[in-house]
Amino acid sequence: MAKIRKQSALDYHSNGRPGKIAVVPTKPYSSQRDLSLAYSPGVAEPCLEIEKNEADAYKYTAKGNLVAVITNGTAVLGLGNIGPLASKPVMEGKGLLFKIFADIDVFDIEVDAEDPEKFIETVKAIAPTFGGINLEDIKAPEAFLIEQRLKEELDMPIMHDDQHGTAIISSAALINALELAKKKIENVKITVVGAGAAAFSCCKLYLALGAKLENVYMYDSKGLLHKNREDIDEHKRFFAVHDKDMDLATSMKTTDVFLGLSKGGLVTKEMIKSMPKNPIVFALANPVPEIAYDEATSVRKDIIMATGRSDNPNQVNNVLGFPYIFRGALDVHATCINEEMKLAAVHAIAELAKEQVPEEVNEAYGEKNISFGTESIIPKPLDARLITTVAPAVAKAAIESGVARNKIKDWDAYELKLKQRLGLDNKVVATLTDKAMKAPQRVVFAEADNFNILKAAAAAFEEGYAIPILLGRKDKIEALIEEHEIELEGVEIIDPKDLSQKAKCQKFGEIFFKKRQRKGWTLFESEKVMRERNYFGAMMVDQGEADAMISGITRNYRDVIKPALNVVGTQEGVEKVAGMYVMNTKKGPLILADTTVNIDPTAEEIAEITNLVAKKARKLNIHPRIALLSYSNFGSAKGKDATKMAEAVKIIHQRYPNLIVDGEIQANFALNNDLLMDKFSFSSLANKNVNTLIFPNLAAGNIAYKLMQEMGDDVDAIGPILLGIKKSIHVLQLGSSGREIQNMVKVAVVDAQNK
Repeated sequence: MAKIRKQSALDYHSNGRPGKIAVVPTKPYSSQRDLSLAYSPGVAEPCLEIEKNEADAYKYTAKGNLVAVITNGTAVLGLGNIGPLASKPVMEGKGLLFKIFADIDVFDIEVDAEDPEKFIETVKAIAPTFGGINLEDIKAPEAFLIEQRLKEELDMPIMHDDQHGTAIISSAALINALELAKKKIENVKITVVGAGAAAFSCCKLYLALGAKLENVYMYDSKGLLHKNREDIDEHKRFFAVHDKDMDLATSMKTTDVFLGLSKGGLVTKEMIKSMPKNPIVFALANPVPEIAYDEATSVRKDIIMATGRSDNPNQVNNVLGFPYIFRGALDVHATCINEEMKLAAVHAIAELAKEQVPEEVNEAYGEKNISFGTESIIPKPLDARLITTVAPAVAKAAIESGVARNKIKDWDAYELKLKQRLGLDNKVVATLTDKAMKAPQRVVFAEADNFNILKAAAAAFEEGYAIPILLGRKDKIEALIEEHEIELEGVEIIDPKDLSQKAKCQKFGEIFFKKRQRKGWTLFESEKVMRERNYFGAMMVDQGEADAMISGITRNYRDVIKPALNVVGTQEGVEKVAGMYVMNTKKGPLILADTTVNIDPTAEEIAEITNLVAKKARKLNIHPRIALLSYSNFGSAKGKDATKMAEAVKIIHQRYPNLIVDGEIQANFALNNDLLMDKFSFSSLANKNVNTLIFPNLAAGNIAYKLMQEMGDDVDAIGPILLGIKKSIHVLQLGSSGREIQNMVKVAVVDAQNK
C-alpha cells in the first residue's frame, strides 16, 4: 500500500475546485422559459402533485437517487472524535464512492450534536429530503441507539456502514472460506478481537448464517467477554456467554475462524501455528492488520486469509457492498434495509466470487486467471458485475420481504439500466492505475528539471506505479527537490551532458550509428546527439536500461517523436505511427484518433490507424465501436475527405472483418443513437453506442479533442497515446496538467508491461 505524503493529500483536496463533490443541474437552464419551469411559476405544479401524493416526490425530484451521508464526527476512521467539521473530507469521500460505483448522488451532512437525542431529532427533521441515509463514523454505543431509533421512526433505507458494511463483506468471505476449508458454520469456533460496533454486527450476521452463540469468543481491551465480567454494557453482555476467562493465545489453539477488528500486531505467528487445520483468519485492522499477511502465510500453507488492505489477496472492502445495497434499496423505494436485504447482499457477493472472472478484471489487477480459491474468496472492488449482481438481489429481497413500495417487473430491463449507469465513473483511469501498480516499470522522465514533470515523477514514485529515472542537470533537479520538499530519495538522476556520461554516450552513439548509418548519420553525429536527453532516454529504453520514456512538455511534439522513431522504430508490420486520446466523459470513455501525428492520412493509412486504435482500446478494456467521421453521411456529400473515409471503411471491412466500424458519418449522428436509428438504421453502428471516433485529418482530430478538453468541466483527458511504436515512449502535449502527466505515466507503464 503506497505511502501517502501529507502535502499530496492536501493538494488533492485543495487543487482546482476545493473538495471532492459538487451539485450539477440535470435540466436545461439556458432560456427564461427553462428558468420559469425550474422555479417560479412552473415549479408549483410538481409541488401540488407531491402534496396530493407523497410518492410522487420520487417522480418529480431527486429524492429517489439521493442519499445523506451523516455523521457527528465522533469516531472518524482511525482519528477518533475530531468533530463534525474535521470529518467533512471523509464524508465527501464516501459521497464520491457512492457516485462512482453506483451513480448515487450524495449530500454530506455533518451534525454538531454528540447527544444522541439531539442527533436523532436533527436527522428526522431533514429526512424528507432523501431517499436513504448512510450513518457514518459515529462512536459506540451511541451508534446502536441512533440507528435503532431512526429505523423505528423513519420509513426509509438507513444503514450505519461502519457496523454493517464490514459485516456483509466478511460474511460473504466467510461463506466461501468455510466451503474451501470444508467446515460447517454451525460447528466452527469463532474468536473475535475487538468488541465494537463492527464486531457486534459481524457476529450477529454470522449467527444469522448459522453460527452458534456459544462458539463465539469475543475479546475487548480487557480480555474475554464472560459471565463474571461486571464492566461490560448490554451490547457486550449479549456475547458474554462463557463461564470463565481465557487468554487469547489459549483460545486460538481451538479457533477455526479468527476475526480481528482491533489494532495491528495483536496476533503472533505462534498463535497462527497453533490453530486447527485450514484456519480462517480475517485480520481486518487498518492500515496494520492484527498479523501481517506475509507473516501468517509463512507459517501456515493451509491458511485462508483476508485483510483490509488492497495489496493483499481477499481485501474486505466495504465498497463491495454499500453502493449496491443502497442502489437496490433506492430503486424499489424501500422503507428500510432489513436483515433479508443484507443477507441477500451477502449471498450475492459470495456467489459472484465463484463465477468466471471477466478478462478485463484479470487485466485490471495484472493477473492471468483470477479464479475462486483461497486467494479469491470475494470479488475484486473493480469488478463491474457487482452492480448487476448485488443491487438486483437486494431489490428482490426488499420486494419479497414486503418493504418495497416500487415493484420491479422487468428484471432484464433493470439490469440493462444498471449497466448503463457504469458509464458515469472513471473505470479507465482506475484500471490503468491498478495494472500499473501490479508491476511498476522504470520510466525515464526526459525533462526532469521541469517542476510539473518532477512532481509527476514524485507522485508515481510515492504511489508505487513507476520507478522514475530523472534526466537533466543534477544541480537544478536537486535544487527543485529541496525547494519544494519533493520526496524522491534514492531515485537515479542522469545528466547526459555531464562528463561522467561520456562513455555511455559513446556506447549509445555506436549502437545508434549501426541503426542509422545508411540513413544519413555519421558516427560523430550519432555520438554527439546522444547528449540530447530525448535521444539518450530513447536509447535507454531501446537497450533495456529503462522500460518507458515520457517527454514533450517543453518541446515541440515532432522534436520528441523523431528521436523515438529514429532510435526504437515502429512495431513489425506498422508503416505509420498514430496518436489517440481517451476522453473520459459522463457517458463513458470516448476515443479520438488521429489527434497528434498524421496530417492528411490516405484511406490505406486510415485503415491501419483504425486497427492500431482498436488494439489499444481493447488493452484499456474498451470494446471499440468505431465511426469514421466526415462532413458527409454515407455518400450524402462529395469531396476528398468524404471519399477517403468511405474508401477506408471498405478496406477495414475487408482486412479486419471483426471490427465494428462504419462511415463516413457526421459526428452528431455517430454519437446520437436516436438520430442514427431514425435516419440510417441500416448502419452497423445503429444501437451500438459509438465510443471511438476516427478523424479524416490531423486538423479535425486535434481541434476536436482540444475543444472537448477546454469546454467540458467533466472531461478527463488521457493522452496523447502513441500507437505503433516498438517500445513504450509517449509524448506529452505542451502545457499538460499534472493530472494529465500522471495519467500518461500510467499509460507508459502499462504499455511497457504489454510490450
